[in-house]
Amino acid sequence: MLKRCFSANWLGAISISAIALLAALAAATPGAAQSASNTAWVGTWASSPMEAEGNSMRPFALSTLRQIVHLSNGGDQLRIRLSNAYGADPLSFADVHVAVSAGGSSIKDGTDHAVTFGGSATIRLAPGAEVYSDPVPLAVAPLSDLAITFFLPNQVMRKETYHQLGLQTNYLVNGDQSAAATLSDATKLNSWYFLDGVDVPAVEGSRAIVTVGDSITDGALSTPDSNHRWPDLLAARLKQEHGLENVSVLNQGISGNRVLNQGAGPSAVARIDRDILAQDGVKYVIVLDSINDIGRLASKYLAPEDDITAADLEFGLSQLASAAHLHGIKIYAATLTPYGGAGYSSDRGEQTRVAVNNWMRDSGVFDGVVDFDKITQDPANPTHFNPAYDSGDHLHPNDAGYKAMADGIDLKLFAK
Repeated sequence: MLKRCFSANWLGAISISAIALLAALAAATPGAAQSASNTAWVGTWASSPMEAEGNSMRPFALSTLRQIVHLSNGGDQLRIRLSNAYGADPLSFADVHVAVSAGGSSIKDGTDHAVTFGGSATIRLAPGAEVYSDPVPLAVAPLSDLAITFFLPNQVMRKETYHQLGLQTNYLVNGDQSAAATLSDATKLNSWYFLDGVDVPAVEGSRAIVTVGDSITDGALSTPDSNHRWPDLLAARLKQEHGLENVSVLNQGISGNRVLNQGAGPSAVARIDRDILAQDGVKYVIVLDSINDIGRLASKYLAPEDDITAADLEFGLSQLASAAHLHGIKIYAATLTPYGGAGYSSDRGEQTRVAVNNWMRDSGVFDGVVDFDKITQDPANPTHFNPAYDSGDHLHPNDAGYKAMADGIDLKLFAK
C-alpha cells in the first residue's frame, strides 16, 4: 500500500500572497524610494531559509552582520528580502546597507548605499514574516558579489532564521558598523542569517531557473568562497550563451533535505510555494532530490515514516511538477547521482534510486530530464561516482564533478 509520509510542517510554508502583501505594504508607505509596483523584478540570488538550532544559534543582538552573496543577473538597481520565517519573536533590523564586495569584509569605494523599507531606515518583522526592501539605485554586474550589512538592535531572539550551508565567509562584529569600509577583527560565519533573496529589475529576456534539492544542489564539499556549486556554474554558462544572458539561477538547495519528510529544513513538498512559486521571475525548475529519503533505508532501526518506496518518492516529486505546471512553469527532473560506497548506501536504496531515475526518464511527468546520473557515474562501475568527480565521501561531487554537472545541462531547455 502506497504511503503518503508528508510532514505536517507544509502547513507553515509561506504563501505567495503573504510575501506579495508585505512588498505592497512597504512600497505603498509614504517616502518609499520607488513604488515596487512600477518595476517588474527577477530574482538574482536566493537561499532557502531554515531554523537555526543548537550551535547555529548566535548572540546577534547589538551586533553588525555583513553577508556576501554571488549574484546571477546584474541590474541598475536592486532590492533585498529579509526573513524572520522561523523566528519566535519580532525581529528588528536597523542601518541596513548594500555595496559591491571588494573581497573579504571590505566593500568597494563609492558603492555603499543605505537601504530603506517604506522610506524608513528600520524594519520590524513579525514572527514568520518576510519583507522586500525599497529599490536601491546601485548598479551591479552579472556574476558579481554583493555585500549586505545590517545592525541588529538589542532584542529577544529565541529562534533564528538562517541557511546553514552558505559555503561563503560572512562577518559579525559588535556594535553598529554597517557603513564601515572594512569590518576589522570580525567573527567569521559560514551561513547566511535573516536573508534569503536579492532581486534586480527584469529586462528583455529576464527569467529565472529555480534549482530545488539537497546538499548536492547546495554545493556541499565544493571549495568555499569559490561559487563552484553546480547552479552557480550553470549561471556562468548562461551568461556566455546568446539569448540566455538574462536567465538567472536561484539556488534553493538545503543540505539534508528530503522530498517527503522534514530533515534539515522543511521537505521539498512543504516548500513548493515559498521556494518555487514565490520566486520572482521563475520560469523553470530543476529538481534534484530524494537521496536523503533513500539513505534512510540503510538503517537497521527504520522508523515507519522513513520506510519509503520508489512510488512514494515519485508521488512526492509529482506534486512539485503539478504545482509548477499549474503556474505555467516548466520543470525538469535531475536524475539522482550515484552513491555506492557512501555511508548510508544499501542494496534496497540502490534499487530505489534506479527505479526513481528510470521513472524520471520515462514517465512524461516532467518537461525534460537532466541526466546527472549518467554524467557523474563511473563507466566501469555505474553505481559509483566517477573517481575524477568524487569528493571522497562517494556521495558529493568535487569541484570538477559540479562543473561536469553544469556543463552537461542542455541550455536549450531554457529557451522561451
